[in-house]
Amino acid sequence: MILLVIWGSTYFLVNKERMVIERQAELSVSEMTDTYEARVVRALREIDTALKLVRFTANSSDHANVLGVLHEQRLLPPALLFTISIVDEQGMIVETTDSGRLGQRLKPPSQAVLGDDYLAVWETDAYQAKQLSFARPLMSESKSEAGAGAGAGWVVIAIDANYFVSSYEVGSLGQQGMLALVGTDGSVLVRRTGEATHSGELMDITAWESSTLDAVSAPFLTHWQGVERYTLVRQLYDFPLSIVVGLSAQEQLAAAQQLARKYWQRAAWTSGLMLIILAMLARLSWQLQRAQQRVMEERVSHAQQVEHLAFHDTLTDLPNRAFLSHLLTQAVKLGTRHDESFALLFLDLDRFKLINDTLGHDAGDHLLQEAARRLTASVRESDFVARLGGDEFVIVLSRVSRRDQIEPIAKKILSAVREPFMLAGQECHVSVSIGVSLYPIDGLDEQTLMKSADMAMYQAKQLGKNNVQFYTDELSAEVDVRLTLESGLHRALAGQEFRLFFRSKHDIEVGSTLGMEALLRWQHPTLGLLEPAQFMTLAEESGLAMPIGQWVLENACRQNMLWQHEGFPALTMAVNISARQFYDNGFVESVNDALTATGMDPTLLELELAESMLLQDVNRTASIFAEIKKLGVRIVVDDFGTGYSSLSDLNVLPVDALKVSSCLVKRLSGTRHDQQLSSSVIELGQLLSLQVFAKGVASHEQARFIHSPSSHHFHGFYSYRPLSVEESCLEKK
Repeated sequence: MILLVIWGSTYFLVNKERMVIERQAELSVSEMTDTYEARVVRALREIDTALKLVRFTANSSDHANVLGVLHEQRLLPPALLFTISIVDEQGMIVETTDSGRLGQRLKPPSQAVLGDDYLAVWETDAYQAKQLSFARPLMSESKSEAGAGAGAGWVVIAIDANYFVSSYEVGSLGQQGMLALVGTDGSVLVRRTGEATHSGELMDITAWESSTLDAVSAPFLTHWQGVERYTLVRQLYDFPLSIVVGLSAQEQLAAAQQLARKYWQRAAWTSGLMLIILAMLARLSWQLQRAQQRVMEERVSHAQQVEHLAFHDTLTDLPNRAFLSHLLTQAVKLGTRHDESFALLFLDLDRFKLINDTLGHDAGDHLLQEAARRLTASVRESDFVARLGGDEFVIVLSRVSRRDQIEPIAKKILSAVREPFMLAGQECHVSVSIGVSLYPIDGLDEQTLMKSADMAMYQAKQLGKNNVQFYTDELSAEVDVRLTLESGLHRALAGQEFRLFFRSKHDIEVGSTLGMEALLRWQHPTLGLLEPAQFMTLAEESGLAMPIGQWVLENACRQNMLWQHEGFPALTMAVNISARQFYDNGFVESVNDALTATGMDPTLLELELAESMLLQDVNRTASIFAEIKKLGVRIVVDDFGTGYSSLSDLNVLPVDALKVSSCLVKRLSGTRHDQQLSSSVIELGQLLSLQVFAKGVASHEQARFIHSPSSHHFHGFYSYRPLSVEESCLEKK
């Protein structure tokens, strides 16, 4: 009986250890599949995001070098792993991050998997190394437009196939273990077994999935290529691919078999020492149970940490962009199902860059962490806060449908952020600009809601920051016009869309013409004739202010010379100069180049500068004026009387003439007090021995007043409107 107990117990332990190891193998497959799936999906989403970004930039921009522009903005994935190419409809590579492949013809796909998003995946060989290529057509993402854009070419990202199967060491995978990325038709795009990689085979994954009731989470035994494996097949969410993870049953059970032999040997050797053996087996079993429990607890903890890091921001511990996308998708689905509204708040910290640059990145990180805590404390438990990146945050307010429900929460957020921050031992003040969009009024999907809230946030920035703006259709129209102007500015110069109009300056006493003033206009193809106030701000932001200003200067001088060659008298030509153009290091040289290229007499050129420019840096302005005077060019101060420049400034600067501001000229038709004020400004200029001209004359009464002894010259809208070149020639005749 005692021997029966010994051998029965040994048999029981051997089978128990085998079951434990089998269970461990199944858990290992499941955990390895979860981790592998997260890594592959993250890589595919990064690839798909890059494809969409390149496609969007290529479709909406006139840049000749799309990839170069995105690379300079650091928006492309690392070139060490990814090769990004733009392929025309004949398969020729016209632009790529790998200069060695430029001009090559892309090998047509041996396997193409097209989903609703028109994402193509196929195998390629590049430089004797197996690669996977992911592509999207250069066309609109709308299905209705797919046919129209299908011939425009492709955006292709190529990556070494080993990238998708290199995440595990052989020690954890085993020599017969398997990682595979498989297409929907069962073709193996890449497979790793041990340290070797393969591709091009076929797997009957459909039959494997149908062989178990829970193919998503329960591993099952398969026989493939003569090896029995614990296998798990997982179809990737949102992608036409599946992953296959398998661990060799022989390798996983080797420890159990070895342990079984050891138990049987011990049972045979210790049959005579029954009590001791029973005690040793009991002790060994208890220790093994505790060790397995610790291993399982560590694995569960590690899996939870990996999942948390994948969906949360490491700095603020808030949901990151990926998790926000998931939450918004769920919110839209719930809102559609239950007919509920919610609000999306797009937040951007004001003055964050200044603090980050002056106090350092550590202070900036501390500011973001503290701002995240304040934002979380300012909303309800049913709402959630996420960080997009940088100083941008998103808040989703559930079950709100009216502004009066949102405004108290937004004001609470503004107040919380305005509280001082202690950064690097200093008290700093930061505000936040908030843009709001409502579901379903302002959008029915994540992208539309984010875009609407983003536009509203930029409107809050433009209105002085530290405020809340709600998205409106008018705001969308303004953004569309702005985008139209921004895209058109880059082709306006090359397309000769800029035009010069001229306004004459007259001597009121004798009625003769003293000179002309060049006025810039943009003949936009769709928006019509635009004045500088409508587009010069965008030109300065786009870095086009300097070339536009140089074009105006050269063409004004060239037109003056053309008039002289046609027999008209030599008249002065006035050109308005912006602050950015004036303070550019090459401004004086550009003036000299324009005079040299056109052959115009420097004394006929007048540079008009706003009075407010004189106050920015008087010493630097005086230095530039001195260089201009060496060329013989005249200097005129525009809008005199509005910039509060001092007499000492005017005495230092070599100014030739003053143009009295139009707001002072308008007062000539006003009360006696207004007339005295305008007259005093004119007399001030005359006392400085400068020529004084009145700007914006619009009535007979103003003209008669200027005709008085207090002023001798004027030019303006009084019977003289801006004229084109052709109209100016007719007027001169």
